[in-house]
Amino acid sequence: MSEDSSATATRTITTDRVGGLALGALGVLGFSLSLPATRIAVHHLDAWFVAFGRAVGAGLLAWAYLRLSGAPRPTPQQWRRLGIVALGVVVGFPLFTSLALRTQTSAHSTVVIAALPAMTAVFAVLRAGERPPPLFWVASVGGLLAVLTFLGASGAVRGVITPPDAFLLVAVVLCGLGYAEGGALARELGGARTICWALLLALPATASVTVAAAVADPPHTDAAGWSAFGYLTVVSMFLGFFAWYAGLARGGIARVGQVQLAQPVLTLGWSALLLGERVTAASMLAAAAVLGCVVLTQRSRRRAPGVRRAKPDSA
Repeated sequence: MSEDSSATATRTITTDRVGGLALGALGVLGFSLSLPATRIAVHHLDAWFVAFGRAVGAGLLAWAYLRLSGAPRPTPQQWRRLGIVALGVVVGFPLFTSLALRTQTSAHSTVVIAALPAMTAVFAVLRAGERPPPLFWVASVGGLLAVLTFLGASGAVRGVITPPDAFLLVAVVLCGLGYAEGGALARELGGARTICWALLLALPATASVTVAAAVADPPHTDAAGWSAFGYLTVVSMFLGFFAWYAGLARGGIARVGQVQLAQPVLTLGWSALLLGERVTAASMLAAAAVLGCVVLTQRSRRRAPGVRRAKPDSA
């Protein structure tokens, strides 16, 4: 009986890890088009409308999903944590990447975003109360220095970080926080419900800003612009998180977070294919340096304390 129980437990863990990695990879595939799509959308549409309008559209989809699925309301403590998720991935990342991509290329921006896996791991450590070895912090600082060196060489003027690059750095910090908190919360709520409740929580604010932006600068663009906006709404802001948060909850934030290593490479490819942007050797070198540091960060993490298993949902 003991051997059978042990074998069953091992199979369950393996299944969770494989399933988590598969879901995480699906989420990363969806997110990899976010920067090129944002670049297309802000070519004619106001950046504030793009950032908050997509959250409004996704918030309406979230309301419909929660209503149809009969999801129970979060507890007061979960609402507070959902506020952190909303700040990071519903408001912070979309806003600051939209502001940056008004003037910055998608290919350049993805090098900065390459630091996101390390930032996610840092916030996962802080939130979980782990005590990682010194190598973790050395690798994290190394990744940040690689990004700052790239910015200083290609995007700065007289050693001063340009506003678009500053926006991208803020986006990375806020998104890492939202990823880590959302991944942990998805163990209790499920991946789909976590992003849906966060979108619904932010809806009054996002709707207000969207209306104000639309009044100040009525939205008008071509079919490509609206298609990009639609992608950001349905995939980047909604369905992508179904898979991503479910993957983090099922396979572990540290383990599944490594799937993000593929995102900068995919985004560089999309930028060259869809936008005709030139991917420089410096961009590839900087991305490789950051990813190398991220690998060290992930490998140096200690095992997180046990947590409750996620409640099932469609993700």
